[in-house]
Amino acid sequence: MAFLFKRNPKTPPDLVRALNEQVVKIDTTTSDKRKIQDEIARYLTQIKIILHGDEDNDPQPDQIAQLAQEVYETDLLYYLVLNLQHLEFDSRKDVSTLFTTLLRRQIGNRSPTVDYLISKPKILNLLLKGPEIPEICLITGSILRHCLKIETLTKIILYEPIVWKYFEFSQRGTFENMTDSFQTLNDLFTIHKKLVSEWFNSFSTDFIIHINKLISSNNYVTRRQSIKLLSQLILTRQNNKFMMEYVNNPENLKLIMISLSDKSKNLQLESFNVFKVFVANPKKTKAISDILIKNRDKLLIFLENFNFNDKKDDPNFNEEKEFVIQQIQDLPRIVSTTSSSSVNLNNINNS
Repeated sequence: MAFLFKRNPKTPPDLVRALNEQVVKIDTTTSDKRKIQDEIARYLTQIKIILHGDEDNDPQPDQIAQLAQEVYETDLLYYLVLNLQHLEFDSRKDVSTLFTTLLRRQIGNRSPTVDYLISKPKILNLLLKGPEIPEICLITGSILRHCLKIETLTKIILYEPIVWKYFEFSQRGTFENMTDSFQTLNDLFTIHKKLVSEWFNSFSTDFIIHINKLISSNNYVTRRQSIKLLSQLILTRQNNKFMMEYVNNPENLKLIMISLSDKSKNLQLESFNVFKVFVANPKKTKAISDILIKNRDKLLIFLENFNFNDKKDDPNFNEEKEFVIQQIQDLPRIVSTTSSSSVNLNNINNS
């Protein structure tokens, strides 16, 4: 690929400026759009060689530094993401490579691209809007998850209002886009635990409403993923306040018990990981205790047959199961009556 330099010798700053010039006009051009796409692809290829080298060229730190500085000064990352939908597929992948390579770049203890993104939150906001344009969702999602590895960027992203739309993005579109959006949602709430714990102090109630909607979804994958995320968050030590809010709400218990009775063994297991926290809570509210008492016998029958082939030799699972059974056995036994506290467990299937 060295011929690219021979045919069109440009310095790294020249390449960035030339690329930026093409990118900013692609949205307003119709007749020459294909030509502009080809030019963008050519410049991105040359930039990728500067960053990573090829069979004839090793990457040169001074050239990378010049390139990065020009990227920041021209706001190239912003314009690339803004116009991502107008680029060809391979060019979109090259944009992802450029973005994530610069994101990892360090000078001593400094991360210049991270500092730049902190000063330009509009770029992060554009990435968050990616699922609104289905054809770029996977690219923006991948870039966004690289950003979520960095705590200072996650702190900005967490408080962007559009984050709430990811609960919707996880339920619409193609299977690949739904899965990608949920993976972003999962990473957002599981990587930087202390940061998320602080966020829950302000938004736990809203989060519970949104996660419960996912758990109530008709889509099996959505239900399983959302319950798994919920169990991770509830079992995270830093989220104790969030955990107590969730397990003290009787409507949440009813929802989890319904999921526990699903025909899917995998969904049953994920639901059990949340249900056991309700049972283990030593300070249950009266409403929670009432539901467990009214469903005592059904729960015991279900749990006695609650077995998984891949868990039969798992001491942790067996201990947890026995603990839950013992806790329910210790509840008062009453004559079963129909009430708002009774949950239909007749459809539990352990086959």
